[in-house]
Amino acid sequence: MPPRRSHKKSRAGCRRCKVRKIKCDEVHPRCGNCVKHGVPCDFEAPEVADELAPVATPVSVSTVPSTPIPMQPPIPVAAGRLSPGLEPITPALLSQPTNLTRPNTSNQADRLMELRLMHQYTNVTAKTLLNNSPEVDEVWQRVVPNMAFEGRQYLADAILSVAALHLRSENPQDKALVRASHAYTASTLAEYCASLEKGINAENAEALFLTATLIAFQSVASRIFAKDDTEADPDDPSSRYALPLPWFHAFQGVKTIVASSWLWIRSSSIVKAVIDSQPGLQLNLNPSGVGSFFGHLLEGLDEELATEDPHMMQTTGRSYTHAVCVLNWAHRSTFPAASLSFPSTVARRYVELVEAKRPRALAILACFFALLKRMDDVWWLQDVSRREVMGLVGLFESGSKWWRHLEWPIRIALWDGTTIPPDIWGHEFDAAAPAAPQGFVSHIELMADLMGQAPDQLASAFNPIGEPPPPLTAESPD
Repeated sequence: MPPRRSHKKSRAGCRRCKVRKIKCDEVHPRCGNCVKHGVPCDFEAPEVADELAPVATPVSVSTVPSTPIPMQPPIPVAAGRLSPGLEPITPALLSQPTNLTRPNTSNQADRLMELRLMHQYTNVTAKTLLNNSPEVDEVWQRVVPNMAFEGRQYLADAILSVAALHLRSENPQDKALVRASHAYTASTLAEYCASLEKGINAENAEALFLTATLIAFQSVASRIFAKDDTEADPDDPSSRYALPLPWFHAFQGVKTIVASSWLWIRSSSIVKAVIDSQPGLQLNLNPSGVGSFFGHLLEGLDEELATEDPHMMQTTGRSYTHAVCVLNWAHRSTFPAASLSFPSTVARRYVELVEAKRPRALAILACFFALLKRMDDVWWLQDVSRREVMGLVGLFESGSKWWRHLEWPIRIALWDGTTIPPDIWGHEFDAAAPAAPQGFVSHIELMADLMGQAPDQLASAFNPIGEPPPPLTAESPD
């Protein structure tokens, strides 16, 4: 192996490069990074330093924890606490900026920006959240803003944050939108976490559920703007790709809120409309049987488990198997958004395996992102398939035995065209099949009844420690 190239740290770099923790070339009057991204540099404009100076906020988290999905203090609820293994969303888990304050609406520019964002949300963005019925359109477009106007600051900021990200996707050079999206994201998380600490109850359960859902959209959309120019190891190109762990934290955060507040939201027509707008899982519990398109991802699993810690063998095996079951179901579903069930339903152990960069876990994840190719026309998922699949592929060594398992996701991710032929996709959809079979609410109701409707027990049933959640509907194995 050739010796590592020396790396000289920048000591006199511009403030923007220091804030972003990237190497500054120290070129005056404007450094190369600021020129590249078309942003002001404090070498030429000293006032930029004031703009970037950190401001104290209610949440003082600035780094991502090094341990996988760290345990957080339980969320107090009226009838119990969250079960271990289910964590609330926090700024640390989502890697969101927290050194920005909410815009001051007494300032005319901020006030006009807020009006612009609310107009964008109600007229455009609310219609892009993968709704599939007029009832759900009504919820996101009218009911949710009205609920925010009743004093739910975290919900209002979540609305404005998603709208700002949407506008940023269309106007990437608009610096005011960049600042607004960062500020409203930070404010959303700060207010949301503060509300969770006070406890979930009948009065705020609906709003917290809707906020958690918008945070999930927010977390996914933020990856559009993730730069791969962080300070990386020059001898390791793979270090320039950040694993998409915020996907799991955000979507599983929604599941956490549902589990801990179901006693109060089970009778909500608003929540029912949103949950039932997604297809219910119908898993074939034989992931390697006839018709299992992704069964090959489990080849050699027994050999891998033989090297596993004996206490983790069963949990690891089940987490891989369940993840492949979800892939098989989403691959055959006529509803493209069915794929989004993956990050919210996989086991906590599987997320740990992804964070550990286990080849099998990464190959499964690449197949999940390939499934999202069918939604390339959705702004917050645009190009996500190509970007994430190729980023994950870059983590595999040349000559890896896993390359043959990556052929399908690579082919799909790089497909150039609006329609993927059945022989390339690997399945021919039945045009007469219903677009989105329902079933999520009925499954939660069944679990709530079986668990005696206790929030902590229901939360445990959603995702017991290290175990994949039970399937919503199990088909007979082939």
